[in-house]
Formats: sequence, structure tokens, C-alpha cells
Amino acid sequence: MGIYCKPSVLFQDSYLLVLTQLLCWVTTKGFRVFGPSDPVVAAPGREAILPCSVSPAMSVENMEELRWFRTRFSQAVFVYRDQEEQKEEQMIEYSWRTSLVKDKFHEGKAAVRIQNVQESDSGIYVCHFKQGHFHEEAILELKVAAMGSVPEVYIKGPEDGGVCVVCMTSGWYPEPQVHWRDSRGEILPASSETLHEDAEGLITTETSLVLRDSSVRNVTCSTFNPVLGQEKAMAMVIPEPFFPQASPWKTAFLVILTMMGLLVLGTISLFGWERFVRLKLQKEQIHIHCEKDELQTEKEDALRTASALREELDRRKAAYNRAWRKAQLYADWRKEHFQTWTFTLDPASAHPTLVISQDRMRVTRKDTTVCLDDLFSVLGTKGISSGRYYWEVKLENREGSKWILGVCREGVERKGFYFESPEKGFWTVGQSSSGYWAYVDSGRDSLSIRQAPESVGVFVDYDKRNISFYNMSDMSHLFSFHEASFSGTLLPYFQLKCGNVSMTVNSMACVSEGQEGEEGRKGRKRSRRGGRGGRGGGQRRGRG
Repeated sequence: MGIYCKPSVLFQDSYLLVLTQLLCWVTTKGFRVFGPSDPVVAAPGREAILPCSVSPAMSVENMEELRWFRTRFSQAVFVYRDQEEQKEEQMIEYSWRTSLVKDKFHEGKAAVRIQNVQESDSGIYVCHFKQGHFHEEAILELKVAAMGSVPEVYIKGPEDGGVCVVCMTSGWYPEPQVHWRDSRGEILPASSETLHEDAEGLITTETSLVLRDSSVRNVTCSTFNPVLGQEKAMAMVIPEPFFPQASPWKTAFLVILTMMGLLVLGTISLFGWERFVRLKLQKEQIHIHCEKDELQTEKEDALRTASALREELDRRKAAYNRAWRKAQLYADWRKEHFQTWTFTLDPASAHPTLVISQDRMRVTRKDTTVCLDDLFSVLGTKGISSGRYYWEVKLENREGSKWILGVCREGVERKGFYFESPEKGFWTVGQSSSGYWAYVDSGRDSLSIRQAPESVGVFVDYDKRNISFYNMSDMSHLFSFHEASFSGTLLPYFQLKCGNVSMTVNSMACVSEGQEGEEGRKGRKRSRRGGRGGRGGGQRRGRG
């Protein structure tokens, strides 16, 4: 990660400018952070360990900051900075329930212990390791669940003209799915089911089944944990004497069966070969039937899995659609509520050191070898004054570069050095040599990035005064300006300050030559009103 160049103040000596340019090439050796590949599973009321490690292996004893947080950087579960725990940054629900495991610090391993695990602890966690200007993160998942005991199956006795069988199991979380099945795998309806929850939140179930068909002699009770996707089962063979008295037809059937047996014995010498062939065919049929049962079971399992995934997808999408304005995930679903905003770059508003492509969709810098004391920006040709619209910006050669993109109010001052902030009419995010940032009135907020963005989506809800940015590489939320104070027309804004970075507008349509000419003339008028990144007009303090 390159060390960023601080902009020079007015009348700065020339040797400080050369030193600033050389600092652009200094780099810091980095590391990577890893978490467990499988989810961490913990039972309610017990403890969970969330481990992370660095590679290459190095001691983390003197690392500047170790942080575990939920989906947002500010939702701190545990913060360890300058070799001390920082309680003031911790969420209230984790106070006095967390501690740091330090016994393997010298191996580059650290972990957070969460005691008295609750259902609300289930979900995604991020561990964030920082040393100097370098930081790395890893994602972990905690599942609150428990596998209970193997079901205990026993015969209770005669009931309602049949025999009652009971299945009891304990120690499950969340509530398990209990099913009775016969020897063919068919589900048998349960007669009753009772649940009991102990002090730790673990569940005990007791499910009964009344069998009235004496031909069903083999039953299985299975208990399935929907969170872990694991099952425990117990089978039982019910002896015939436990069923109520036999039906009259059964005696007749036994007599007929005996007569047929005597007939077979009397003719076995004549039909021996035929019997041998028949037995062989029966074995093949049984084998085929078993294979069909296995295939049917696999098909049912696949259908259940697909149905569960479909239900989960529908649930998440329904939840998103109920509150999509405040949702921070699923940028592809957010597009359903926005129209594509088509525009081109306005050459008349571009700084002289910027190069606009012939189709006016791509902007680069002429000289990418140095960091100059100026801000190089360009605007879009069309502005937004109502409705909901979005566009995407593709980033190339962003390593070691500095860039900013977003929207600005039409007619804003863009001369000399200026600071993009909502107060001055800018709503933007960008990259500097020290990371990714959202530029707010108080300065800038750090963005938590799991994957470096190759494309950034800009979503403008003008009527609700909401401007959001998404990393289109992994569809994750970057930052939102809620209830922003703006009026008039908002124009797309692009700034390339340092490096070989280029920006390409991803538009589904291009304007005609006539339209482009008209928009170019309008852009030149705007340029005369708002400036074009020159050095005159009162220089302001630059940004690092």
C-alpha cells in the first residue's frame, strides 16, 4: 500500500515538492488475515471462539489494532488497540461477555471468546488487523445451534385400536424437525408432539405415533437440525403380539398359505428349475426396487434442499423489498427500484490534463508519473432533478492511485484546491493511498472493503434525498448519504488525482451527435460559471 502524498501549501519550496513525489513510491510490507473456512457452531448459553490468524506467521503482540465487528466497522464486538482493550467502542450487548485469547499471539493467532451465547449472536463477523497504514480483514460465521441426543424409541402400549410408539430426544437448538417413517421411507403422521425448553434454551421433544396397520412393523424416528443440516435417527421393529387381536381374514390367509406350501413341496421335483429361475428374478427385482428407493430418497433430499434455498431467497428478497431504501446488501436487487441513467462525459467541464475518449465514456490522465498540486475533475453532461436513477463506473489501474467519484450540485466551485463535502455540494466516495473513504462534512469516514472494487454503482434517490454507493464486484454496500440536504440539479462527478487510474461510464445507450453537441455547449456554459480545476480563485487546503 503506497504512502499518500500530502498536497503542498501555497508558495511551498520546490525541494518539498520533489520529496512529496518520491514518497509516492514508498511501500509497506503487508500481510493477509484468515478465519476458519467452516462456520463456528456454539450452543445457547455456552461459549464461542472466533479465531483469526495472519500470514506469513508473525507475532501480533505489538500490532496496532485487532478488531472484531459485525456487518459495519462501527459495530464493534471487541477492540484491542495499543495492547489494551477499548471498552468505549464496544456494543453494549457484548459488554462483559467477551475476552481476548492471547496464548498464541507469538504464532500470529488471536481469538475472541464470547460467553453465554445468545440467538442474536448468530451471523457474520469480521476480524480486522491493522499495523500502521496497512490493514487486512477476514470474514467468519457463527451459528447458534446444538445437536441433541439420539432419539429414544419405545412402545407405550395399546391406544385407539392400535399400538402407540413414543420417540423422545433432548438437547436440541433450534426446534428440531421430527418425522416418523416406515420401512419404505414414507412419512407417517404423528399423533401428538410436545416441546420443553430448559433453562439454557435447549429443547426436548416427545412425539407419539399410533399404528393400526399390523403390516407396518418397522418404523424409524428421525430428528433433523435445520440450521446445521444434520440428522439423528433410531429404528424399531414392533413384534406382532403388541397389536390388537388379529382380523378373521388373517387366519384364513394362514390356512391358504399352508396349503400352497404343501402343494409347492409336492411339485418341487417337477418345477425345480422354474423355481430357481423365479427366485433369481425376484432377487433382481428386489435389487432394482432398492436402487429405486435410494434414487427416490436422493431426489427427495435434493428437492427439500432446493425448496429450502428457494424459500430463503424469497424470504431475503421479501425482507429487502419491504425496506429497500435502508438495506445495505444486494445491489442487484436494488436496481429493480432504479432506472439506468444514461449520459456522457462533458469535455467542456474537464481539466486540461484529463483525456476524454472519443465516445465520451472514458477519462484518463495525460501525465500519470507525478502527483501535481491540482485536482483534475470532469462532470457528466446530464443532471438529475427528480426520480431514482443509477449508473456504474468501471475502474482500471487503480493500484496506488487516488480517485473520487459521486455527484455534485450544478454550479459548484471547482477551482484550485477544494474539499469534496456535502456542505460544499459534493456527495462522494474514493480511494487514497491510505484506503477507501466517504467524504463527509466532518472530514472522511473509512470504508470497510472486503474486495477491492473494480466497478462502483451510484444510486441517486432524488425525491427521498438518498445517495448510496455499492461495490458491484461483490454487490456489497459501501456508504449512504441519508436525507442529504441538496436542491437543484445533481451532476455525475469524477476526479483523478494521482496514478494511472481510468474511469469508464457503463451506460446502456449513447446520445446522438446532435445531442452531444448541445450538451457540450451547455457544459461549456457550466464550465465558465463553475471553473474547471484551474489554479485561480482562492486555493483551499487539499486532501491527503
